[in-house]
Amino acid sequence: MRMKHVVRERSVLYDVSAPRRATNVTVNADLLRRARELDVNLSQTLESALVVEVAERARQRWLAENRGAIDAYNREVERNGCFADSLRGF
Repeated sequence: MRMKHVVRERSVLYDVSAPRRATNVTVNADLLRRARELDVNLSQTLESALVVEVAERARQRWLAENRGAIDAYNREVERNGCFADSLRGF
């Protein structure tokens, strides 16, 4: 399965032009062996997976931080309807 490289606006998720930095990671030895046998680019694969994970965690954090405002807006719409209800043709 190939991961889709998801980048929204550069300033929102991360700076795609930032320099690369070497790091150490611990990986299951057999999985690493298989990845090397299959010519998997470890850096590219990790970076793609991190993009997905960072985007999801940023989304979750945003939702948690804004839950009060979202709930208040939804209550307001339930009470008074949406501001554009009178403009809808459906």
